[in-house]
Amino acid sequence: MRFRYSDTLMEDCAEIRSEIIETCLWLLEEHLVIGTWGNVSVRLADGNILITPSRVPYEAMQPEDLVVLAPDGTVVRGSRRSTSEREIHRGILNARKDLNAVVHTHSAYAMACCAIEGGIPPLSEEMAQLLGGGIPLTRSFVPSERHEELGRMAVESLGSANALLLRNHGPVCCGRTLGEARVCAQSVEKAAKMYLHLRGAGPINVLEEQWVRAGRTYFTDAYGKT
Repeated sequence: MRFRYSDTLMEDCAEIRSEIIETCLWLLEEHLVIGTWGNVSVRLADGNILITPSRVPYEAMQPEDLVVLAPDGTVVRGSRRSTSEREIHRGILNARKDLNAVVHTHSAYAMACCAIEGGIPPLSEEMAQLLGGGIPLTRSFVPSERHEELGRMAVESLGSANALLLRNHGPVCCGRTLGEARVCAQSVEKAAKMYLHLRGAGPINVLEEQWVRAGRTYFTDAYGKT
């Protein structure tokens, strides 16, 4: 399937539902999740959130299994229970109007960094452009079953970044489109692998804040136009 990079929001339709399911299967193929330990959401044109269900194997997932939530969390459409980590998605999409898609993975290198203090610093121009700089770590661990608290912690820690490490849990990757959130997930795992290798190699050259801001501005405003 060809994934959309247009930032035009879609109505709830077969195309966007299929794209979410294909994203779940892609996460498995890329080894960014195992089992059903991952979830995906997109903002719809009407402001509601289309999100993956809980405990449905990706290989068996059908378009009608997806759930539509109102911004306040009320179920608008769907007979399944939405992912138990819905408050992460709902909180981020409510707080960040510049983002329209959230992908939560359990990728190995990023999960390792979730157990290291300090998050991942901005190591490259790629991180500045795609992720908005370094990847912050939530200030404390919140068990998954404390859904609302976990969502609040995610929003508080994400700030203006495009990716986040949930302490002792896993990464959250965001984008203006689902395609961009997928690239974010790849970039987070790549950055985590780089950081783990660099930690034992001596002093790390971190990108200065002025270049982080410049890189992000270039990507959002000028990339593909110059």
